[in-house]
Amino acid sequence: MSENLIELYSNQQTLFGRGSIDRLLPLLAAHPQPTLLFCGRSFLNGPAWQRLGAALNDQILGYEIVSHEASPDEIDAWVNRWRGHVDRVVAIGGGSVLDAAKAFSAMMQHPLNTARYLEKVGDTPVQAITLPLIAIPTTAGTGSEATQNAVVTDQQHIQVKASLRHPVFVPQVAILDADLLKGTPDSVLATCAIDAFTHLFEAYLSRKGNLFTQQTALNGLRLFFQAWPNLNRDDAQGDEAREAMMMASWLGGVCLSSAGLGVIHGIAGELGAIKPFHHGEVCGRLLFPFLDVLAETEHAEQQRLMTQLGQALLPDDPAPTALALKAWLQQHAIVPFWQDGPTLSATDVDWIVARANSKNGWVSYDAPTLTEMITAAWHVA
Repeated sequence: MSENLIELYSNQQTLFGRGSIDRLLPLLAAHPQPTLLFCGRSFLNGPAWQRLGAALNDQILGYEIVSHEASPDEIDAWVNRWRGHVDRVVAIGGGSVLDAAKAFSAMMQHPLNTARYLEKVGDTPVQAITLPLIAIPTTAGTGSEATQNAVVTDQQHIQVKASLRHPVFVPQVAILDADLLKGTPDSVLATCAIDAFTHLFEAYLSRKGNLFTQQTALNGLRLFFQAWPNLNRDDAQGDEAREAMMMASWLGGVCLSSAGLGVIHGIAGELGAIKPFHHGEVCGRLLFPFLDVLAETEHAEQQRLMTQLGQALLPDDPAPTALALKAWLQQHAIVPFWQDGPTLSATDVDWIVARANSKNGWVSYDAPTLTEMITAAWHVA
């Protein structure tokens, strides 16, 4: 048996294609049951709700609006409000909306407060029970519609960003409609997309990976390369790009569930515990200094994987793969999200480095290297 035996986690049903959100109402009507909607305010103000909202209101008990990464207290409040009244959940929104709905669906079936079940800080294992969930992403980045974890963030009390995790937490149904990306601001398109890239890239490089996850990640990265320069175009090429990125994001979710992530997320998770920065932007900013580190790697497996990646994605570029990749990403970005931005304090950096780790990377990076990556990504005041 392979040392790295891979299990595939994905949805029981995945509907893919432009306009596929129109399948939601027939799905709900086929099995009527008390249903709660989680969504973002942008969805309620958008064209899909204007077209479907009246009919959708007939199928749901109500909705909860999610505007940021949900905290344990917020999830507990939703559970207390709806326990005993909801049997199914629909989530339409970005990663924060989907994660909030996944956490709610799971905690509706668990007796204790959310924090008791969280990785890093909890003292109680989750059980294999959750409400059925239909997940419909309106951004292409997190892949949360295909992952087994729900990210929960508390920046006020316990200062933690951690997951509720179990294979049954993968949403039963995912609807991937790239038309829902239309009209998204360039900065959101770019920072969500670079999150998808980071999921694929770190899973590709993971020491837990094998041929299955590496080839799946490469397929996603090829789609990313097709889409990245054209995400905001208002034409057929833009439609194709957004559809490709939606697929890349889903594949990123599948890959990270199977092979795990690396040092970028090992840092980003800790930074997210204390700063309300956009997660995709955090990953993108850290990606560039990590590529500088990879350009100097002496680890044989990292070298092999990067050579293979260069042959697949940038075969005509003579530069080292990591540096060629960094240059291509920056040159073809629709917005330079890594420029300017917020600052960190030296105390922030020390706090993050003391808690960060390299997750499933081949190399366990030391504190000075982690510090160099962070200070290359943000101005430190």
